[in-house]
Amino acid sequence: MHGRTRVECMMRLRRALDEFVVDGINTTIPLFRELLANPDIANGDYDIHWLEKFLAAKAAGK
Repeated sequence: MHGRTRVECMMRLRRALDEFVVDGINTTIPLFRELLANPDIANGDYDIHWLEKFLAAKAAGK
């Protein structure tokens, strides 16, 4: 995805994910939707270890 600004790009990505239809298999689309809704991602406040920590916290029920 691309856009003139980060916000525009994220809006386009959100729309594309909402329009995806994949039947018969599980995909990572729900994870990407959740990531787009996360304030750290929206603000660009993440590093190389961010996703690992996010998934660990999610698995721990936090």
